Amino acid sequence: MVATTIQRQPENSSETQPEISWEEFEKEYLSRSDQFKYEWVNGRVVKKLHMNQHQYFLLDNIFDHFLRLKQEGKVSGKLYTEIDTFFLRKHHRRPDMAWFSDEQVARMQYRENQIPKWVIEVISDNDIADDLLDKISEYEDAKVEVLWLVSANLQQVHIYNPSGKLTCRGDMICSAAPVLPAFEIPASEIFKKLPRPA
Repeated sequence: MVATTIQRQPENSSETQPEISWEEFEKEYLSRSDQFKYEWVNGRVVKKLHMNQHQYFLLDNIFDHFLRLKQEGKVSGKLYTEIDTFFLRKHHRRPDMAWFSDEQVARMQYRENQIPKWVIEVISDNDIADDLLDKISEYEDAKVEVLWLVSANLQQVHIYNPSGKLTCRGDMICSAAPVLPAFEIPASEIFKKLPRPA
């Protein structure tokens, strides 16, 4: 991913929390069923609200396009939502969506942690800028090659890749290259809504 000059900032109030082990996190937080998504960063619990219900259509549009391309034999691998992943040794995240190659999917079956090369995060109304900047730096450190930050409010996709940063909007083509060059979709298709029911 493109090099950034972002300095790390504390995640929410996690800096004030005591450190806990991965085993403690796994036992206490990993399987919780509430309105929060829990991540483990540098031994501290990061608690975030789940993506807003009205934003899931964005992931649907991306996933549906991926499936069409897969049926046509143009792309391979799997797109997963909120999959538990260690991006760095002490950085457990649940990205909104992440792509894994077929080889990575096979390795995961044998408990080999895999780092996706393409990650999609939907910017929610609850996100804090410093947290997003911290994630960008973390994904870069973990060698994620392509990162999409999708903003429903702005109807823009901010794409970070080895070539730099691009803001994709309107009829501009959003690409997952170089990871998945065949995955191309106009930004307008990502933000396309179903007609409002009568």
